[in-house]
Amino acid sequence: MTTYRVIVIDDEEVTASAHAQFIRERPDFEVAGTAYNAQGAIAAIKASFARKTPVDLLLLDINLPDRSGHEVAKFLRAEGLPVDVIMVTADRDASSLRTASLHGAFGYLVKPFTLEHLGRKLDSYSAHRGRVPDTGELDQAAIDSFFHRSEDETRDLPKGLSQETLVNIVETLSDHDSAYSAREIADRMTLSRVTARRYLEYLHASRRVERRPRHGTPGRPELEYAWRG
Repeated sequence: MTTYRVIVIDDEEVTASAHAQFIRERPDFEVAGTAYNAQGAIAAIKASFARKTPVDLLLLDINLPDRSGHEVAKFLRAEGLPVDVIMVTADRDASSLRTASLHGAFGYLVKPFTLEHLGRKLDSYSAHRGRVPDTGELDQAAIDSFFHRSEDETRDLPKGLSQETLVNIVETLSDHDSAYSAREIADRMTLSRVTARRYLEYLHASRRVERRPRHGTPGRPELEYAWRG
C-alpha cells in the first residue's frame, strides 16, 4: 500500500494536534510534521525534500499569523515542488475559494468540519493519487481518469454544465452537514443563480441530493439541497 506523507499546518496547536492524530490512525497516510505558521510550514516542506523524504500533501490553514496559507501554496508553485494541498479555513468568501483553485488546491474544507469530513477528503485524495502510477507512460483514458474527465462522466451532463463545476459543487455539498440553496451555491461558486439551480436540479434528478423547502424565511419558501450521504 502506498503511504502519503502529510504536513499539518494550523495556527491553533490543539486543532493541528487533533488532525495529526486522526491522520496517524490511517494506514495510507503518515504525518511528516506539524507547523503553526507559514514560516514553519515552508521550513518543514524544505526539510522534507532535503531529507529525500518529500511530503505529498499539506493540510493547510489559510489564516496563519505571519502569512496567508495562499502564500504557502504560491511558494510551492514558484519552487516547482510537487506537493498537493487541502485548504482549511473558516473563510467562506468566493474569492478565497477561487484563489485556492488557482494555486492548485486539491480540496477546500470550511471550519468547523468533522473528522468524518476530513476522512472523506483524504479518501478522495488517496483514490485520486491511485489512479495514475508514479512512473511510465499513460494512455488518454488514464489521463482523463486522473483529471476527472472520462467520457462516461461527461456524456450524460446536460448541455451547458461542466464536469469541473459539478465536481466542485458535489465536494461542497458532501463535505458539510448543511443544506444549500441555489443562491448560496451561486455565491460560493461565482455562478448565476439560474446556473447553480441547474446543477442542483441535475444532482437531485440523479438522486444524489435531497430537495426540500426551507422554512422560516420571509416570502416565498426557498428550496434547499442536501447531500444524501
